[in-house]
Amino acid sequence: MKIKDLITFLILILTFVSCKTPNKEKHQKKSTKRPNILFMMSDDHAYQAISAYSNKLIKTPNIDRIANEGILFTNACVTNSICAPSRATILTGKHSHINGKINNIMPFDSTQVTFPQLFQEAGYTTAMFGKLHFGNNPKGIDDFMILPGQGHYINPDFISQKGDTTITGYVTDIITDLTLNWLDKKRDKEKPFMLMYLHKAPHRAWWPSPEKFKEFSQRTFPEPATLFDDYNNRGLAAKTAKMNIRDQMLSYDNKVFPEAIEEIGMTNNNARNKNYFKRADFSRLNPKQKSMYKPILDSITQDFKMHWPTMSNQEKMSWQYQRYIQDYLACVSSVDDNVGRVLDYLDENGLAENTIVIYTSDQGFYLGEHGWFDKRFIYNESFKTPLLIRWPNQITAGTTNDEMVQNLDFAQTFLEAAQIKTPNDMQGESLMPLLKGNTLQWNRESVYYHYYEYPGGHSVKRHYGIVTKEYKLAHFYYDIDEWELYDRIKDPQEMTNVYNNPAYASIVAKLHKKLDKLRLKYKDSPKLDQKYIGIAK
Repeated sequence: MKIKDLITFLILILTFVSCKTPNKEKHQKKSTKRPNILFMMSDDHAYQAISAYSNKLIKTPNIDRIANEGILFTNACVTNSICAPSRATILTGKHSHINGKINNIMPFDSTQVTFPQLFQEAGYTTAMFGKLHFGNNPKGIDDFMILPGQGHYINPDFISQKGDTTITGYVTDIITDLTLNWLDKKRDKEKPFMLMYLHKAPHRAWWPSPEKFKEFSQRTFPEPATLFDDYNNRGLAAKTAKMNIRDQMLSYDNKVFPEAIEEIGMTNNNARNKNYFKRADFSRLNPKQKSMYKPILDSITQDFKMHWPTMSNQEKMSWQYQRYIQDYLACVSSVDDNVGRVLDYLDENGLAENTIVIYTSDQGFYLGEHGWFDKRFIYNESFKTPLLIRWPNQITAGTTNDEMVQNLDFAQTFLEAAQIKTPNDMQGESLMPLLKGNTLQWNRESVYYHYYEYPGGHSVKRHYGIVTKEYKLAHFYYDIDEWELYDRIKDPQEMTNVYNNPAYASIVAKLHKKLDKLRLKYKDSPKLDQKYIGIAK
């Protein structure tokens, strides 16, 4: 080789190495970056209404994307199945009896440290859009627009640092618009972000967008096998709860005008119906919106007037179930569409790879199972919650996990993922081992549950309990003293209380001991039960 050719060759080698080295360093730097956290939560979104769990009712392709590209938890659950207490548990990583938010009425102790504060202190830029449910000034949040209390579906009001404002449109779309605007134009792009994207839907009274209302009101959905449950093999708590679709659901929920109720001679609860129509979402419609909704509402009311007077009780249950599930699923469909908008934004802007996406609900919900709507019970439909998490290059796509995990664990999981120190007083466990497939590092066999809001809405008795993959033991107290045991494997619909069945005597004894240990571990006790009975009266 000539000297000239040799020099040319060496120059080419040096050029190649110098070009590759910065890229390698850039890649190494990127791989050690702290991940963004995108926490998506809907209100009262039943796992049964996500097609990644079951496609009997609805297809949710966008929410399913998170599971298909990440992990789906089949035994995720809550510590207290009611909106504000669940959110307090998520924010603090503590059970209700520790954080003090035992029900929707008790004020939240704002002196407590919440995980957004820790993210903010650690250099993350933070934001929250949608439904918080309590408090008007969330701590640790750089930018927020939140609904006051429950909020409205149509032309909703929002609270922000700049004051209150009303935005014309449909709440699910608006919350997404605010979220995307922050991601695109307002966030500090030099910092990782922790973003809470919180939907009001599909909370009662299930007002769909006009397009979804028209589409879903024409559809018929399968009835759950337990729609006509008579509660014969359960205790007093199930028999006295007031959330039966036929008996407790208002005609306002079914979108039947109160005038039609009077016309056919029904007076029960009609004063409440009028009040709801007067002050809630229907009254917020502007003329253009009213012209879109009214033909559908008129059609529903006409069908009601024509058929209701001659219906049997069973037919009335079926009619109200269809009206309920049509509107509920229409709201879910809008959530799914909007989740897709956010996921698309991450993909299109190079954010997906380094962003942990979590989709969940503040609890489960009854979609006609046992004849019910609402939540509150330790029974599966309200106790279990959807949980889907995507983290490219960290979570194996298409994974399913059946370990007992809770909303109590979220804060610690996010903090560990972001390499932020976890406070010692948090009570959950980080899900990081499960996210990375290290199931042998997960030692939890059971979870603890405690519901307090009685006397209160829907008359669900106070109760606490322990749940494993195989069994569920619950104690209903306050004005009763009853124990229930369910075999989750043999009786997945929880139709028969086997607490007094001799065949389960050894199981009962073992679970009582484990429950006592859990109460001690989480610092709950009969003394605290009495304290919260006194405070909540």
